Amino acid sequence: MIQKLQHQKTEVAEAIRAVFQASYTVEAELLGATDFPPLKRPLKAYIESGNDFYGFYQNGALAGVVEVDEMVSRVHIQSLVVHPAYFRKGIGSELVNKVLNTYASPVFTVETGLANKPATDLYLKHGFRKTGEYDTDHGVRKVQFEKP
Repeated sequence: MIQKLQHQKTEVAEAIRAVFQASYTVEAELLGATDFPPLKRPLKAYIESGNDFYGFYQNGALAGVVEVDEMVSRVHIQSLVVHPAYFRKGIGSELVNKVLNTYASPVFTVETGLANKPATDLYLKHGFRKTGEYDTDHGVRKVQFEKP
């Protein structure tokens, strides 16, 4: 079940952050990143975020989260994370579909680490197309996608 999360509440933000930390620890290893900014995001940044958060619950546990930045000209999937205990169960697809079916936008965008093949495959499966690559200042090669 997917529901909108009230991330301004401390206990909800703590649960969101726990899933982010678990998922991004795996992604950092996958990317070979020793300095990975998503792992440094403080609790306060979740609480004060102007973005929307949706959570996928399985058996009462928060298994995945998507963070959405709705702008005038596009909707950006800021983050999509699944707790490692729930990898390969279709939760990422459910969360992408939630975004695509919830927001009316001329274009959807997302970025991920180039070496993150599971994420790349997920976005390509949902009709996103690669639009570019760039290097971050912390040594990670990123790939950009969009879906009209």
